[in-house]
Amino acid sequence: MRILGLIPARGGSKGVPEKNIKNLGGKPLLTYTSEVALQSHYLSEVILSSDNPQIITVAKELGVAVPFIRPSVLALDTTPTIDVIIHALEWYQAQNIFFDAVCLLQVTSPFRTVPFLDAAIEKFMASGCHSLVSVQQVPTEYNPHWTFEVDSRGNLKIATGEEQIISRRQELPTAYHRDGSIYITKTEVLLRDRSLYGKSTAFIESDPELYVNIDTLADWDKAEEMIKKQQK
Repeated sequence: MRILGLIPARGGSKGVPEKNIKNLGGKPLLTYTSEVALQSHYLSEVILSSDNPQIITVAKELGVAVPFIRPSVLALDTTPTIDVIIHALEWYQAQNIFFDAVCLLQVTSPFRTVPFLDAAIEKFMASGCHSLVSVQQVPTEYNPHWTFEVDSRGNLKIATGEEQIISRRQELPTAYHRDGSIYITKTEVLLRDRSLYGKSTAFIESDPELYVNIDTLADWDKAEEMIKKQQK
């Protein structure tokens, strides 16, 4: 399969100013995702989608291709990720270049590894599914069968719709949440359905010891601490 590795990194971050090129452990945050993507055995091409000249410069220094500058209208806080992906695919299609799937790699998940990325792509290709996402197990206390919503009368109801709550922890089905590290989706699903998931989604479980999703300064501090532990 021809798979496009797409790293989205716009300017204008608010939670952590200039986070995509802010130094984490002595090197720009963008470096972590770029190095792993470029070492993958399965990504046909690795590109950056950005509107920001500084980010683009850093990406090129890292060896990541930047075939276009993302339009500012697609670099807003409210811009859906799917629009950024479709823009990249349509740019390539205009050059008569086509991909079977896109692997979205967000800069905010810096600690994925090459073996993990390649294992995810291998599982995606073998699954026949429309998509694959990286996930982590939901802690027992947050399992959806133990969470509640407020009904029309202002009372609690089980979020999953059951009449009776599952009383024993051992009987809870395993639940997962997407962790943002890897999304892989077939091109036809992205373009036809404007969806990252389609109708069938495979998954790969991430190592919780390597998990951080940097959105706030507290997340940044956590990432710094994780690097310090790894260096000991």
